[in-house]
Amino acid sequence: MTSEAQPRIYGRTPIVMVDNEANTQTGSTEETPLLGTEAERPEESTENNGDGIGKQSWDSSDDFKGLSRWRTPTVYWLLGPYFLFTLAFGGLVVPRIELIVTLVCRHYFAERHILDPGSPFFPTIGVNNSQCNSAPVQKNVAAFNLVLSALAGGLSALSAPKLGSLSDRYGRKRLLVIASCGGIVNETITILAAKYPDVVDYRFLILGSFFDGITGSFTAVSVLGNSYVSDCTPPSKRGVALGYLQACLFTGLAFGPVLAGKFTVWTGSVLSIFYVALGCHVVVISFLWFVVPESLSKKRRMIAQEKHQADQETIQAMLPGSARGSPESRLPAWIAGDRLRTWLLVLLSANPLAPLKMFVPSGRENRRLRRNFILLGFIDAVLISATLGAGTVLILYAKFMFDWKTLESSLFISIVSFFRVIVLLVLFPTVNYFFRIRPLRRAQAASGDFRIEETHSGADDLDVWLLRLALLCDTIGVVGYVFVRTQELFVLSAVCTAFGGLASATIQSTMTKQVPAEQVGSMLGAMGLLHAVSRVFAPIIFDGIYAGTIETFPQAFVVVLASLFGLAVLASLFIRPYLVLQEGYTPVPERDSRNQDQSTDPNANGLPSEAIPSV
Repeated sequence: MTSEAQPRIYGRTPIVMVDNEANTQTGSTEETPLLGTEAERPEESTENNGDGIGKQSWDSSDDFKGLSRWRTPTVYWLLGPYFLFTLAFGGLVVPRIELIVTLVCRHYFAERHILDPGSPFFPTIGVNNSQCNSAPVQKNVAAFNLVLSALAGGLSALSAPKLGSLSDRYGRKRLLVIASCGGIVNETITILAAKYPDVVDYRFLILGSFFDGITGSFTAVSVLGNSYVSDCTPPSKRGVALGYLQACLFTGLAFGPVLAGKFTVWTGSVLSIFYVALGCHVVVISFLWFVVPESLSKKRRMIAQEKHQADQETIQAMLPGSARGSPESRLPAWIAGDRLRTWLLVLLSANPLAPLKMFVPSGRENRRLRRNFILLGFIDAVLISATLGAGTVLILYAKFMFDWKTLESSLFISIVSFFRVIVLLVLFPTVNYFFRIRPLRRAQAASGDFRIEETHSGADDLDVWLLRLALLCDTIGVVGYVFVRTQELFVLSAVCTAFGGLASATIQSTMTKQVPAEQVGSMLGAMGLLHAVSRVFAPIIFDGIYAGTIETFPQAFVVVLASLFGLAVLASLFIRPYLVLQEGYTPVPERDSRNQDQSTDPNANGLPSEAIPSV
């Protein structure tokens, strides 16, 4: 059955909505005249077998032809600011906890001093205060930290997917700046609360967490950074490029606390590191705004805007008001009114779980891809839960089992992070070169082409096998945590999990290869929603398991983690390569936007009226 193609005009460029089912029928002449000469270029051709298996040319580099090196987007533009951002993020973890303990302790003893003037003096900010180690103070600190984490994590779960979707339509650069502004507000409030504790109550830190979460926090920066890299990196090198960002993350988290500790000792004030972090945020924002080039061309932003507007009109057409005016409509006027339709559209758009629809694309042709998306989403949730939820508990477990102090814990984190960086910066590029780049160059030499043609055909076999091997290394290392009872074997198990660092970069790369370029931000935003939710619930789950079993079976949380990784390995066996999202319609630019009747006439290009549906 062939449906009619109806012309629609969005923004500057009118487009024609063409039914995908009609395109798959025998009339190949149906597409060529409508697309004109644009479709004849080989780099824009698309092949599809009807089961989500497609092959499209990757031609994003053509958008920046003729630009100088300083205006051409690459992953290297982000490495400097991303490393600086993660360095500040990692360096503030310990000082922020110490500062919160002191501020909460000061408030606690201030209230006691009002009731009992002979109570202990107020603690000094930036100094180890023994009176702050009391149980009531620690209880208040734990409750306050929970509020801060839940607020920032919950708000970032709402904002990160929205920012990712907006970046598809308005560019990555300005959204990266917005996501980084929350850190400036948060650090400013923290400095004011620490410097003027009698004027700015410590509970104003909740306001800082609010701004940090509403701008997406670290989750949004990660989503937008990965989207930027996906825009300007060909599929054959995308996993390696995303691995570079992951390496910056682990380097910043490894050396940030060490450098922050040294700087605090050198200055004699814990507050000084917050000034440095504030300066880092300002430098990052300035560099992003004034130096880093935009990765999305105007043409691709317009395509994403047109598609978004088409989606909104489709949703609006399904609302009750769409029945207004039809003879058989019996809806009351207040239901069929435009105002209610507008509010219903706003409510549907504000659904916090709406970004997850990216994991379940509609259509029979996408049934295998739906399975891929769901399995990859589950695996990614396991990885982020292990990092955010089980990581801290693992340090507590090592302290309990081996009587580690701060020095041993810091060395453990540094060793694991170092091996992760080596895997991402050395091993991953080497494997990618010998098993992906080198075969492409051999094919180029055999065909005599002057350049390698990159295709957007989904994840390949190398992506799938790298993911399986990385998850297997993670599983072996986590199982080792359960059985080892010596420090050396414990560290060896952790080094084994470091090779699992390939999994996260491979998943990000695989996801971006399976969706069109104008939906990369939306897909990574949906994954950011999973990350933000894991940031809230994973620590609660693993902390609760460890607290409830530490006296009887302290390895219980590791057993749960190993079981999750085992399920992740099993899920990876069902992931299939070479799948690309197939949409139900294709936007086709018309030749003359000023004469719609002429451009939509089937006979305008000399076609018989039977060649295409009448408009």
